[in-house]
Amino acid sequence: MTTTALTHLTQLVTNDPSLGEGPLGLIQDAAVVIDGDRIAWVGPSSKTPATDNAVDAGGRSALPGFVDSHSHLVFGGDRTQEFNARMSGRAYEAGGIRTTVAATRAATDEQLSANVAHYLAEALRQGTTTFETKSGYGLTVEDEARALRIAGEHTDEVTYLGAHIVSPDYADDPAGYVDLVTGPMLDACAPHARWIDVFCEKGAFDGDQARAILTAGKRRGLLPRIHANQLSYGPGVQLGVELDAASADHCTHLTDADVDALANSATVATLLPGAEFSTRAAWPDARRLLDAGVTVALSTDCNPGSSFTSSMPFCIALAVRDMRMTPDEAVWAATAGGARALRRDDVGRIAPGARADLTLLDAPSHVHLAYRPGVPLVSGVWRKGVRVA
Repeated sequence: MTTTALTHLTQLVTNDPSLGEGPLGLIQDAAVVIDGDRIAWVGPSSKTPATDNAVDAGGRSALPGFVDSHSHLVFGGDRTQEFNARMSGRAYEAGGIRTTVAATRAATDEQLSANVAHYLAEALRQGTTTFETKSGYGLTVEDEARALRIAGEHTDEVTYLGAHIVSPDYADDPAGYVDLVTGPMLDACAPHARWIDVFCEKGAFDGDQARAILTAGKRRGLLPRIHANQLSYGPGVQLGVELDAASADHCTHLTDADVDALANSATVATLLPGAEFSTRAAWPDARRLLDAGVTVALSTDCNPGSSFTSSMPFCIALAVRDMRMTPDEAVWAATAGGARALRRDDVGRIAPGARADLTLLDAPSHVHLAYRPGVPLVSGVWRKGVRVA
């Protein structure tokens, strides 16, 4: 293995308060040493130890690679017409997922894999170095299992979401579909996934159904996460806390009891501002969650229906502008927060022993991610110690 030093960083976000200033562990005029696929050293540029190679950052800033802990990338087709209609006045409903189900079932394995690779490469160019993705557009035993196999070719963070909506094949028998999701489909899918998820929402699965699905997944060794409280108030958040879900995702409509439950648990509230942007829905109140002591993550929710963006910088800008987060809070949520939502301690930070995932910005500070929205500021990306973009 060779060592590489990235020097003359105007500012470095480490997310380790023991290494620098404030919650982000900021170091000014900083350097980072990479040894193989790990961070070996961080500190002032003037004290950089000798290395095999050196890269002069030229006054740019760096932060950990973004951790996108919620996406839906195994899909066929798109929903341009639906988006156009929604922007022309039609309300968003969960039922639009059925359009993507039909297109995904009709796609070949090669087409689906190429699609995943395309959007992950797109995300990587924008600084995302860790990504979770789900099944959920097959809704048959065979199609869900193949979606997870395909996802597993591209990432280790794979989620079984057979409970995205009730399959159109079971429109008149939702109980029968829950039996399928918790029985033969789970048997086929569990070997290919780390996580299990359910869309707990009107038009999808109620609290009792969601509990049965997540409990069955836990028995098979899958870790729970949950789509919760996106379109309306409901039991999703508190069910997630009850079952020790790693994250409750969306969290748009919350009671005080929901906020208290999150604040007193290890469950991360993962906010997905791309969905609110794309559906013109109410924004989650990140300020309320943060002030209550809830751990918050940001993610793209990249999917063809309600949030067709792979850009974590865009989501950071939305969170700052419309969800009342500070730039520091949004950057932490998009890096360390995402790592918490995946229960990872090797990513989302730049500290000795962490995986060498870094995003280099053509800007003097991470604040520019919100200050200059829509500008392609990412000028370099390292993943596992290799410069990949």
